[in-house]
Amino acid sequence: MRPLIITAFCIIALIIGKFLYSSSNSKDEKGNSKSGMAGGKGNKGPMPVKTIIVGLDNTDKIVFSSGTAVPNEEVELRSETSGKITKLLINECTNVLKGQLIAKIKDDDIVAQLRKIEIESKLAAQIEARQKKLLEINAISREEFEIASNKVSTLNADKELLLVNLAKTEIRAPFSGKIGLKNISLGAYVSPATVIATLVQVNPIKIDFSVPEKYLDKISPGQHLSFQLDGNDNKYIAKVNAIDPKIDETLRTLKIRAVADNSGNKILPGMFIRVNLNLGSQQTIMIPSETIIPILGGKKVFVKRNGKAEEVLIETGLRNESKVQVVSGLKTGDSLITSALMNLKPGSEVFTKK
Repeated sequence: MRPLIITAFCIIALIIGKFLYSSSNSKDEKGNSKSGMAGGKGNKGPMPVKTIIVGLDNTDKIVFSSGTAVPNEEVELRSETSGKITKLLINECTNVLKGQLIAKIKDDDIVAQLRKIEIESKLAAQIEARQKKLLEINAISREEFEIASNKVSTLNADKELLLVNLAKTEIRAPFSGKIGLKNISLGAYVSPATVIATLVQVNPIKIDFSVPEKYLDKISPGQHLSFQLDGNDNKYIAKVNAIDPKIDETLRTLKIRAVADNSGNKILPGMFIRVNLNLGSQQTIMIPSETIIPILGGKKVFVKRNGKAEEVLIETGLRNESKVQVVSGLKTGDSLITSALMNLKPGSEVFTKK
């Protein structure tokens, strides 16, 4: 009986203790909730921000573009006829002059035919001379003389054809430049489809790049521009040489080709080029690039008006290293907010901190 009574007292004590503990927690939560609400009310108020006054800047109108270095001249050296290479007079990556012999194809058969024609031509010329003397004394008819004369003309034409075929066995440099990597060796059999090597001329060097079509009327041949190589801070000067007469229908861009001096051969074909094209100076609104917030379908900024943050949609134009041109959306005198941009919402109360 006594154990049962002890057990009952223990159960009652546990129930009373649990009730007291729950009441204490409930009071504490209410107290914390109230203090939190009080603290929340204390946190509400104008948000401190930094602002700048929007004004006009007299800046250079520079178009930035990416381009590619292109050789001034480039050609694949091929043979005009098929045959075995008997001479290969080039070394890889060496300079050659215009007209220099690159390779020679076996020409024994053509040389033999040429010797035969020369002998026949010599004999035909002698016969023509005798026939001419006989014609002068009316010993032969004019028809016989014309046959002999025609034989001489025919052999001369055959000789010219053989000389042309003989010239085709020689592959010569069409312009001065540098030989690339060889694709054949001495003794190889080549055809007009065989690429012997590539010849490139890199001085001067061409720079190909594109700009938006809206700048068409601001660019003309002879205009100067500056450019840089990837990983190199040195600036080089080029001159616009040609403008493509058509616009790219897909990108709506205009292709431009400039020419630059490359006497040091520091610019190699295929290099990535950063182009800076100066279109003149202008007064325009330029704002820090970090104040612009990209949104779906456009860009926006926040301005301070009547103590509140106001969202403004803008259109941008040219840009430089730190600022972006604003074409529309802002006007001079606006207070552009430059800090706490991620925490701002339209209508938020703000004040300029010093």
